[in-house]
Amino acid sequence: MGLDVTGRFRYPLPDREWLARADEPVLDPTLPIVDAHHHLWEQDGRPYLLDEIAEDLACGHAVQATVFVQAHYGYRTTGPAHLTPVGETEKVSAMADQARARGLPRVAEAIVGFADLTLGSAVEEVLLAHQAAADGRLRGIRHSVSRDPNFPNGVVLRPAPEGLLADAAYREGLRTVMRMGLSYDAMLYNCQLGELCAMADALSDLPIVLDHIGCILGVGLYEGREEELFARWRQDMAQLALRPNVSVKIGGFGMIVCGAKWHLADCPPASQALADAWRPYVETCIELFGAKRCMFESNFPVDKAMYPYRTLWNTFKRLTTAASADERAALFSGTAARFYRISNPAAEMHAASPQRVSHA
Repeated sequence: MGLDVTGRFRYPLPDREWLARADEPVLDPTLPIVDAHHHLWEQDGRPYLLDEIAEDLACGHAVQATVFVQAHYGYRTTGPAHLTPVGETEKVSAMADQARARGLPRVAEAIVGFADLTLGSAVEEVLLAHQAAADGRLRGIRHSVSRDPNFPNGVVLRPAPEGLLADAAYREGLRTVMRMGLSYDAMLYNCQLGELCAMADALSDLPIVLDHIGCILGVGLYEGREEELFARWRQDMAQLALRPNVSVKIGGFGMIVCGAKWHLADCPPASQALADAWRPYVETCIELFGAKRCMFESNFPVDKAMYPYRTLWNTFKRLTTAASADERAALFSGTAARFYRISNPAAEMHAASPQRVSHA
């Protein structure tokens, strides 16, 4: 299952030859898309940087812009420790400029960086440094609080301290994020959704987006308990949906910690097979939060080990055939564009030469 020496899980690397066995046409090729969540990094010497994402974006879907989310890539190696994450924003912003120069979709048009929110109000220095490095693209902060008591050593990374969302210093850091006009990406596991509800109540003006529908664990003692876990997750998500400042990213189904095993088959799964597997989760999110608070994400390259980029977006399109045109527009681009303050992707479909939008 890809365990390392610490007993934590490792994401399998994408197999290019295996992924190339997938063969299906692009569905609805003109539907504008904002990929609400992806990473840029190097894992085990294998890069997923501008050239690699450009190859995925050339698959035939109309991806207009993307949202980069921190992944501990390219940190500064000198200077104060609390400012080292700014190196990631510097490198990603440079790639965003290169993408524009090459005529690619707006890669990393929105950047979600990392800052240690336990610094409290002192985190402002880090946020200002990120803003300077991002050249107008910084939109939010993610500082993972992921932990599960059944994995004392962590699932992928070391576990966050217990109760971090309720920690006074962490909440002061969140207030600083809010005061500076930024949003918060919530990375946690499904057992922590109640903690997120309490935090969303305490900071009701903070725009929050839940990553990967809450990351329902499916490994270890959770393996084979899908029905039980789904029922509990649905109850918790119904409570979270009552908080109007919370949106949700629909995706991350290819994470090995969620029980994904598509990579073990002889060929990549077809989009219809994925749609059948994901339908209860996708339909629940849209039912509870509404299309205007839901956004589709690729979570590449993490999910790339399980299926190609083309197949992923075909899956989401299959899952929304019964949705209205307005609902589809929100799910595929509108919600992400509004949440992350990205200019209208549908309008740019018809622009002869897209221009950079200045954000206050």
